[in-house]
Amino acid sequence: QLQLVESGGGLVQAGGSLRLSCAASGRPFKNYPMGWFRQAPGKEREFVAGISWRGDFTHYAESVKGRFTIVRDNVESTLYLQMNSLKPEDTGIYHCAAASAWSIWSQINWSPAAFQFRGQGTQVTVSA
Repeated sequence: QLQLVESGGGLVQAGGSLRLSCAASGRPFKNYPMGWFRQAPGKEREFVAGISWRGDFTHYAESVKGRFTIVRDNVESTLYLQMNSLKPEDTGIYHCAAASAWSIWSQINWSPAAFQFRGQGTQVTVSA
């Protein structure tokens, strides 16, 4: 199975930026559409952003459109999430996860229930 390790979280003031990383190993990373998800204290996990296995399609939650950018480096087997103009409501634990290999983009279900989350995640805290 694909092993994923998230990093890059931290404490930042509102309006600041962070870049999260998700290092993959164990399987050919380039075959998997990938997503970022987050869970705020006391709330359910939610979808943040997704990217196709070739990186040619992206999809964002409305709450982060225009502020976050998901990219991937299939040579380095790493997924990134560039987060700009951060808001306190962006606070949470961020996880990366993989959809099924070679999934057809239009058929991917980005609901968190459709993914398995095995890593520790990385904590993002945005202060007002």
